[in-house]
Amino acid sequence: MKRIFIHGLVLILLFLSNNVIAQVDPLIEKVSQKLALVNDYVAEGVMKTDVSFIKASLGKVKVYFKKPNLLKVKKEGGISLLPKGGVSVTINSLLNTKQYIALPAGTQQYKGKELRVIKLVPTDDKLDWVISTLWIDPTDALVYKTFTTTKENGSYEITMEYSSYANMGLPSKIIFAFNTKDYKLPNGITLEFGDEDPVSKQKALKNKKGSIEITYTNYVINKGVSNSMF
Repeated sequence: MKRIFIHGLVLILLFLSNNVIAQVDPLIEKVSQKLALVNDYVAEGVMKTDVSFIKASLGKVKVYFKKPNLLKVKKEGGISLLPKGGVSVTINSLLNTKQYIALPAGTQQYKGKELRVIKLVPTDDKLDWVISTLWIDPTDALVYKTFTTTKENGSYEITMEYSSYANMGLPSKIIFAFNTKDYKLPNGITLEFGDEDPVSKQKALKNKKGSIEITYTNYVINKGVSNSMF
């Protein structure tokens, strides 16, 4: 009798689990449909880096994107300082996989907007992220903030602003914030600590925040981007 009860409970849980996976949040679908309008783009912009142990000035960048999740940022005359791994976890890479469960988490005020909060949990163990929270305006189906925890590259917060390309879900400004203790230096970059002891200085930076801000000046959309760019 006990074995029959347990077997029945397992079947019920499997049924509920399948129903949850099958459900699609209408707002997430609206966001996905807007992003689906963009197959690829090349964007020009200006990147500002605020990482306390790296000295870097404003620099022009080109951002290349191609479905489903190819993304590259090239800094003019230098090396891009984007943290390894984290930049690949964008809204496009999250939603294009379709391998997640969307869980509603209420609403929250953000810069005068009433945003819906939705948590995404991946259903594929091979994906490199663990959980992501999206703050979405239900009126225009735009994501204004994401907070994503990855398996190997710490947690990252991305905030977006929109203007001319909002109808395609493309931001006019993006701010990528992270904890410096999780920062993985790109190849060719060394730490600059000045005259202070590097070990003590590095320990002091363990819990500090870093950010990378890109303000876009122009997009060329759906004109084709070669895979060789990535």
